[in-house]
Amino acid sequence: MSLYVDIEKHLPEFHLKTSFEAGNEILSILGASGCGKSLTLKCIAGIETPDRGRIVLNGRVLFDSQKRINLPARDRKVGYLFQNYALFPHMTVRENIACGLPSRDRSLTDSWIEKFYLSGLGDHYPSQLSGGQQQRTALARMLASAPSLIMLDEPFSALDDYLKWQMEQELMHIIRDFPGTALFVSHNRDEVYRMSDRIAVMGNGRLKTIQRKKELFQNPESLEAALLTGCKNISHAEYIDDHTFFASDWNIVLTSSVPVPKDIKYAGFRAHYFSIEPDATLPNTMECTVTNIIEDTFSMILLFREKQNKKSGDWTGLRFELPKTLWDGQIKKDTVFLRFPKDKFLFMK
Repeated sequence: MSLYVDIEKHLPEFHLKTSFEAGNEILSILGASGCGKSLTLKCIAGIETPDRGRIVLNGRVLFDSQKRINLPARDRKVGYLFQNYALFPHMTVRENIACGLPSRDRSLTDSWIEKFYLSGLGDHYPSQLSGGQQQRTALARMLASAPSLIMLDEPFSALDDYLKWQMEQELMHIIRDFPGTALFVSHNRDEVYRMSDRIAVMGNGRLKTIQRKKELFQNPESLEAALLTGCKNISHAEYIDDHTFFASDWNIVLTSSVPVPKDIKYAGFRAHYFSIEPDATLPNTMECTVTNIIEDTFSMILLFREKQNKKSGDWTGLRFELPKTLWDGQIKKDTVFLRFPKDKFLFMK
């Protein structure tokens, strides 16, 4: 493996304890704000010092608490793209990029300027650049230093929506050609899906699971993973037999074609897999009350609760989403029959 991390760090109100390995791949860390994603990167980069543990990059020990090894950040050969890009405001584009080069050769600097589509901007200061131009300058400076590892911390968070797609495509092209390990941190499930080979889910300072991206979205192994990958319907669940379980929050016994784990804790169901039936004759069909119909930008969101549940504001209600192109206003009454196809359940332990 190119990168090995096993570290622990205590802060007054937070405890980071994380362990993972990564090869020559793009590994994303997906998690909510404050879960420890950026702190993990800072420990690898040498900006923060773990209390204990070990960090090894391509056979080089960057940190080892037992052996008292703690290489300074400048000697780690780690490229780190900060959320705000951290360009030197008093330096031009050319001077910022030259900082990453072993020698400030003008022709070499100009080649990086051209490679990152910054021609004509070499004498501009960061305040004179757009968000996309600042990001390309920061990327050029980072890669000019020939890092063994690159780390990208929420690289699109400072960009307007209309710029994000363009910058994502440019960044993807750059890091796909990078010969080593790339760590990509985000709280956006769609970004990490498009960018990654594998995805690590982090919550409260712990890595909950690491899976191939398709496996993660098809079968998240933890509650945090299900929530972060966008599962809108989750219930506490109780095992009945290998193909039957009770979803207590939805008050229904459900049949699954996927084997039900004996130690199941939660069941999930993605919001676009439901179907509306004329009656309750089909298996896994629940009589529901419609609590709200919401028009989103490109979809319709329908909120339901189980018929016997009189709490109209119950957070354990069900959410069904469908594209506007498929919506014909067919739900015109308060009571409908909502069916769970038996091959679409997610099970979490």
